[in-house]
Amino acid sequence: MAVFPCGTTWAARSGVHELFMPRFVVENRLLSYPMRPSRMNGPLSPSSCSFQREPALTHNVRSPQRSCSKRGSRLIVRAETDYYSVLGVSKNASKADIKSAYRKLARSYHPDVNKEPGADQKFKEISNAYEVLSDDEKRSIYDRYGEAGLKGAGMGMGDFSNPFDIFESLFGGMGGMDMGRRGSRNRPTEGEDQVYNLTLDFKDAIFGVEKEIDISRLEQCGTCNGSGAKPGTTPTKCSACGGQGQVVSAARTPLGVFQQVSGCSACGGTGETSTPCSTCSGDGRVRKSKRINLKVPAGVDSGSRLRVRSEGNAGRRGGPPGDLYVVINILPDPVLQRDDRNILYTCNISYIDAILGTTLKVPTVDGIVDLRVPSGTQPGTTLVMAKKGVPVLNRPNMRGDQLVKVQVQIPKRLSNDERKLIEELANLSKATAKAPNSWR
Repeated sequence: MAVFPCGTTWAARSGVHELFMPRFVVENRLLSYPMRPSRMNGPLSPSSCSFQREPALTHNVRSPQRSCSKRGSRLIVRAETDYYSVLGVSKNASKADIKSAYRKLARSYHPDVNKEPGADQKFKEISNAYEVLSDDEKRSIYDRYGEAGLKGAGMGMGDFSNPFDIFESLFGGMGGMDMGRRGSRNRPTEGEDQVYNLTLDFKDAIFGVEKEIDISRLEQCGTCNGSGAKPGTTPTKCSACGGQGQVVSAARTPLGVFQQVSGCSACGGTGETSTPCSTCSGDGRVRKSKRINLKVPAGVDSGSRLRVRSEGNAGRRGGPPGDLYVVINILPDPVLQRDDRNILYTCNISYIDAILGTTLKVPTVDGIVDLRVPSGTQPGTTLVMAKKGVPVLNRPNMRGDQLVKVQVQIPKRLSNDERKLIEELANLSKATAKAPNSWR
């Protein structure tokens, strides 16, 4: 906006308003005496201006040529929004051009499509510009007097319509652009998922088991058939939001006017109110218990989740139910340990069995099995029992192994006979080691 001298005052080239922010205070340096403030009642003409005395300066624009010690009157100038620039059309654009420009921009900046910061505010600016320029009377006032003219005609800064109402009046929800707004608030919604914790024995988790579990979930109310309304009554339009399901609030701040769209608290965003059902208190669902027969597959582990379809909470307004997720927790076995698909077991043998070899009775998930320990087995040796481990989940024919770790026990005390025999063995070993070409 340009400010130019007009006689002994400074005037604005376009409409001026005295309560807009941000303010730019321009000192009148052509006067040596202060001007009296004046106030315009009606729409301002393009050459009119409004003066206001202010005790404090915000921004002073000083003349680059000279300074003046006396303060004259101050002109408060606000840069107005150019609705034509907002829509990207010329001032002589037709209604069809304005509508086409709005449709293109509204699709790009709709908050449900564009998640970038500031997209919601940009969408509101586009809607406000279209609301003015699409109305012949408002456009005529705006072309002559700008935003100040609209305010003088009774349309304040927060008096614009709901931007989503303007959008839906043109698109009508076509192309899926309602995106959870008015068109989807009354649609059926899927129920919430349920979680159930199930504890299993060690062997049941390995081979699978069938269990009966009792769950508590929300089911459709039989009194109102899930509508939430008292039988015999019909929903009515919410008086708080006019059936929109949303309310628009505007607040003036030093930085401008901010509009916020939020869900209506009176109707919960549905746009309708009704007499609540006495059984479900208007929720359309009631909590009930149900017993479910659950088949646990072989090979599940702690932390595994089993999904049971459609056994969660019932949906709202006839929507599909959610799912039931069963989280598995396995009790430990006192003897065997599990390592993914393998079973771990530790056995102790004497040093004589380690030297001579032996056969052991080893516990497995399949029962007691004989295990041959070869002669000369060293301490810490791991013997593999093939296919005695955990079945692969959903592939029970494939199993892991059982790994048996051998611990050799060395006696701390020996009898006299044992000591003599071991000493004889030691002497024999030394003699054999000294003999040429000896082989052990």
